[in-house]
Amino acid sequence: MYDVTEIRKDFPILSREVNGKPLVYLDNGASAQKPQVVIDAITQAYSFEYANVHRGLHYLSNLATDKYEAVRGTVQKFLNAAHEDEILFTSGTTEALNMISYAWAAPKLQAGDEIILSVMEHHANIVPWHFLRERQGVVLKWVDTDVNGDLDPQAVIDAIGPKTKIIAITHMSNVLGTVVDVKSICTAARARGVPVVVDGSQSSVHMPVDVQDIGCDFFAITGHKLYGPTASGALYVRRDRMAEMRPFMGGGDMIREVSRDVITYNDPPHKFESGTPGIVQMIGMGVALNYMMGLGMGNIATHEHILRDYAQTKLSGLNWLNIQGNSETKGAIFSFTLDGAGHPHDISTVVDQRGIAVRAGHHCAQPLMQHLGVTATCRASFGLYNTTEEVDKLVDALELCHDLFA
Repeated sequence: MYDVTEIRKDFPILSREVNGKPLVYLDNGASAQKPQVVIDAITQAYSFEYANVHRGLHYLSNLATDKYEAVRGTVQKFLNAAHEDEILFTSGTTEALNMISYAWAAPKLQAGDEIILSVMEHHANIVPWHFLRERQGVVLKWVDTDVNGDLDPQAVIDAIGPKTKIIAITHMSNVLGTVVDVKSICTAARARGVPVVVDGSQSSVHMPVDVQDIGCDFFAITGHKLYGPTASGALYVRRDRMAEMRPFMGGGDMIREVSRDVITYNDPPHKFESGTPGIVQMIGMGVALNYMMGLGMGNIATHEHILRDYAQTKLSGLNWLNIQGNSETKGAIFSFTLDGAGHPHDISTVVDQRGIAVRAGHHCAQPLMQHLGVTATCRASFGLYNTTEEVDKLVDALELCHDLFA
């Protein structure tokens, strides 16, 4: 049984007050809070188990290495990858997407080649491809959402042409909550020999993910949204695609031998992991993933669907609130503006006085803002520990906003 009251006890920050009110944390789309087991694991690692990994022969180095490398298997299980060596450690999705751009795409693409993107992409899944546009003459080909904020997979498939070299697509919009049918896109793309990069920053938090079933070539996740530490993340790369990649960064661990005239590289995945990594961060992320799997990703998804439906009903009843995106398959993410309010920052400031944390701005999705005809929105994003009572508190705070700005 999924008992959200008991689950909330696992997160110490949820017991604090902000501005004299109990904290209502609805900024999970930006970064999630951490359960005590993650905090304890980080404290334990730094207090009693810390050493650098891989090349040490002493007890602490071996212990740290074992715990660090065990996370690869945890991520493999979390994503249902076929092989543990298909998992690369990164500092987060941004590094992962840049790695694909530099290590796989840059050596293969030339002027006139096309990359297909959706208008919903986070800047982390736009800027690395703009680098290739600026430096190599690659063409970015955009696919828009419909009036409900849905992305028709057939529209993406129809955009594939003879010069399409890669499709980079979000699995779940960080602004609209829209869930994209990436499996259909991957099936059609594979038949045409086009690799697909999936940004799983949001989807992996809210639903079970099976990269083998999806059929993608690359899938990126970030630890700080997955109830783990910042500066942790992972990239799934299908084996045949990893064989096509060149090293992204040079340094320790990614080499086998270095001489004045010759260098030989380590085997994947270490070939793509240079320097001293975020050892403790990765250990913490592994604990966070195990925590989520212990709750059950299906159970988390069911709980959040209840929150989504309840919030949709409550927020839709505010006829002065303009919700962006009304996909029937969306997750528990709501972006909105308010009639009469000068800027979403004003909304955020007012609800913060009630102890409610939401985010305001363009959410690193400026092409989507332009498509929607707004400069910014206010966003309430829910997580595994949020409740329907917190939805009610948000509605009450928004009604106060409306009264103030009317």
